[in-house]
Amino acid sequence: MRLTTPRLLLRPVRDLDADDLFRIYGDPATNTFNPAGPYPDIVHARNILSRWLKHWEDYGFGDWAISLKDNPERIIGFGGLSIRTYIDIPMNNLGYRFSTESWGKGLATELANYAVDYGFNELKLPEISAIVRANHKASQKVLINAGLGYKRNIQDVTDLPASMLFTLTRTEWDKNQNKRSIK
Repeated sequence: MRLTTPRLLLRPVRDLDADDLFRIYGDPATNTFNPAGPYPDIVHARNILSRWLKHWEDYGFGDWAISLKDNPERIIGFGGLSIRTYIDIPMNNLGYRFSTESWGKGLATELANYAVDYGFNELKLPEISAIVRANHKASQKVLINAGLGYKRNIQDVTDLPASMLFTLTRTEWDKNQNKRSIK
């Protein structure tokens, strides 16, 4: 299964993605706003990838490996929708991380918009949420552009400032779609 946006190719993650996962998630620059920091080694990346593959088996959706249409063999990021639990609250989580060479090109916004549409139209999710650090302004902008709105702070990491919870309900999304079609 390959999905496309105007510039991106998306496919479910697979076992062979561990090196790319470590290249992107092990990079300190891509973890500037991540309290857990970069992945420590390839073994950790393989463990995370196994969890992502199990999510696909259990739910039929999850994180995608992301590449550009004009260079489909080079993974530039990972992202999508997954069921995550933050402070004992399960949610349909929108997440993404792109390699540094992909920053500043609107690719995260393109992915987020596609994932929201996919989540509501294909998966029939009732709500999509995302967690972002308060100092990560670029990611907040991506979420707002995808239609998610700030709901409240959540204390998801012990001894650190609270993160921000952004959410979009299907009802809110439907209203926004109707407004767009009227224009």
